[in-house]
Amino acid sequence: MDAIISSSFSSCFLTHSNRNGYGRGIRCVKPKLNCRVSCEKKKIDFNDPEWKKRYQDEFEERFSLPHLKDTFDATPRPTTFSLSNRGVHQSRHGIDVFDEQKHSYVDDADRALLKVIKYASPTSAGAEGVDPDCSWLELWVPRAGPRRHIYFEPDEVKAAIVSCGGLCPGLNDVIRQIVFTLEIYGAKKIVGIQYGYRGFFQDGLPEVQLSRKVVQNINLSGGSLLGVSRGGAQINRIVDSIQARGINMVFVLGGDGTHAGANAMHEECRRRKMKVSVVCVPKTIDNDILLIDKTFGFDTAVEEALRVVNSAYIEAHSAYHGIGVVKLMGRSSGFIAMHASLASGQIDVCLIPEVPFKLDGENGVLKHLEYLIETKGSAVVCVAEGAGQDLMEKSNLKDASGNPVLSDIGVHIQQQIKKHFKKIEQMVDVKYIDPTYILRGCRASASDAIMCTVLGQNAVHGAFAGFSGITVGICNTHYIYLPIPEVIAASRHVDPNSRMWHRCLTSTGQPDFS
Repeated sequence: MDAIISSSFSSCFLTHSNRNGYGRGIRCVKPKLNCRVSCEKKKIDFNDPEWKKRYQDEFEERFSLPHLKDTFDATPRPTTFSLSNRGVHQSRHGIDVFDEQKHSYVDDADRALLKVIKYASPTSAGAEGVDPDCSWLELWVPRAGPRRHIYFEPDEVKAAIVSCGGLCPGLNDVIRQIVFTLEIYGAKKIVGIQYGYRGFFQDGLPEVQLSRKVVQNINLSGGSLLGVSRGGAQINRIVDSIQARGINMVFVLGGDGTHAGANAMHEECRRRKMKVSVVCVPKTIDNDILLIDKTFGFDTAVEEALRVVNSAYIEAHSAYHGIGVVKLMGRSSGFIAMHASLASGQIDVCLIPEVPFKLDGENGVLKHLEYLIETKGSAVVCVAEGAGQDLMEKSNLKDASGNPVLSDIGVHIQQQIKKHFKKIEQMVDVKYIDPTYILRGCRASASDAIMCTVLGQNAVHGAFAGFSGITVGICNTHYIYLPIPEVIAASRHVDPNSRMWHRCLTSTGQPDFS
């Protein structure tokens, strides 16, 4: 099959359409699809016997990390990070013998494999790849961790931490570990920027002085010590503020929009020849960041959602003809709804943005609920907030982040269920639960707390190693660094043809509602 691809289109390798660019690649859906994709720059001819090598070479170039050496004649020095001294590091004499013996450092050439499944056929469940045959390619990305040499003198570092967007479990855990690790390197000037990007330039929002003593116990509660807010990414004003304050490390916690702002900050600092390292930690409860296994806060959100789902089940099961409807977060990605449905085992219908559905008709959700009431006596529906938007009147309103304001699918489904069963003269008791803010504001779970700890530490390691314009994440259980543009090229979505979604359908037993 003849096919060409843009080698710089996005991190999704190959996309048939924006809607189908899932996860770490596209699903090569059956050979009947015409996989001919026009490209913006260099085209790859899959009939060329050297195309794999060409693609791998360009992939390696795309995923090489921006570094201060790209702009400055930067001279490295031996690291001050040492496991033999876990307090504030005092030595300035180079790498500790203890750390060398314990193999404490990561080599710059270390790589982690981006994809680990070799598909035998493009028709295999969840198959994804660069070419229509889903050929195996070894695609490697830089490993995160402390380096033997650093590009900042710790005494000269002034580090700033900012959390943007909405709340997410684990924010305080990440902030805490960034501060701890900075102090181990020997940095003493650490400040928090209040209420997102606007804290850089808005009057009345002074810096918050941070230290181990200040952040020691902040992980015991949810929320963010520094506060959060959406919008405010006025890049020139932010960089002016960074320059005026003498900040040379910026740690940014946020989602894809926040990452886009951080990348613009990185580029502006480069343009102005400012020696500033900008490092992101992905924060989105929806788990919709490209190339990364999961983002912090997601596991906690699923655990909290599970409690709500179980309550909805008890309400529905205890009532005569009870139907529980739970709306969970997931603007464009249904990961929380899918995982909560899998974890509970009590969900009868799971509705996500990636899978269109109908409420009415013989194959609709309402008809299936009739069947469930008749056969089981009760039912539980779990719906992601971004699902079924085509079923309601669209709003032209946008929130502070520039996202369209969604219509309330939960309320809509509740109303339609009541209307439908009233029409067929059958009694039902509908209970609707929306736990959105309960999920966002709680303390991180054990698994999220561990992830936040490692993410915070690796963010600091990346900054001291001289990288900028990067984000840190976990890929195939390994912590990695990625250039910011590669993770903001598109949103990550649930693949309706993936094994995980198939498992969810097996668990719920729901039919096709299209």
